[in-house]
Amino acid sequence: MTNDITQERNVTACFFDQLEQQTQNAREQMYQAPVFRAAAHGGISHATYTAFLTQAYHHVKHTVPLLMACGSRLPEQYEWLQQAIGEYIEEEKGHHEWILSDLEACHVDTTPVRANSGPGKVGCHIELMVAYLYHQIDRGNPLAFFGMVWVLEGTSVAAGGQMAAHIQATLGLPDQAMTYLTSHSALDQQHIQLFEGLMNRVTDPADQQAIVDGANMVYRLYGAMLAQLPLDETTAAGSVPQQHSAA
Repeated sequence: MTNDITQERNVTACFFDQLEQQTQNAREQMYQAPVFRAAAHGGISHATYTAFLTQAYHHVKHTVPLLMACGSRLPEQYEWLQQAIGEYIEEEKGHHEWILSDLEACHVDTTPVRANSGPGKVGCHIELMVAYLYHQIDRGNPLAFFGMVWVLEGTSVAAGGQMAAHIQATLGLPDQAMTYLTSHSALDQQHIQLFEGLMNRVTDPADQQAIVDGANMVYRLYGAMLAQLPLDETTAAGSVPQQHSAA
């Protein structure tokens, strides 16, 4: 009996590793977006950065509503996860306003962004990503939401800080224009450690698969948004190395 319990614990503790492994192909495909190489070679323009921030606003503004919806849909055995969601909500409040402040520091009129109109309108891939997550929470498996958490926070930890440094150096932007990327890169270091512990408590195979599937879908849609950001074509060619990890 003791051996059975030990084996079960070992399997349980592996889910975060399984999530990382089973989403690796989608993650590496996302990192092929030319924006990553362009950032390292000075190919990020003002238009690139502000286009990214605009699309970031349109998914970050849904983070708290998605967390609330996910928590409301979790079954009773996930009460421990509801408690974690409550803490996460407190930390994520107002982050979309940080993005608007960054845009204003870049001398961008944020009125169209907030109104989702004209040059500030959400792109189709981010709109589909957000709609997919709401659909999974409402009609599918609410655990799929944590696939998005893995994608966005894992990417922030793996590449966000470095990207922010390249962009700021290239464009000569003040610190006030970089709060979203720089603060999330540091904050998400802590979040990933917490996330790993939470995921290792998810033992139901169907729920685990929902998280993996959610991550792979978000990698695809988020990566498609990144691939369509406007770039300086003379420095955007090529691909980035294929080894990235949020660990």
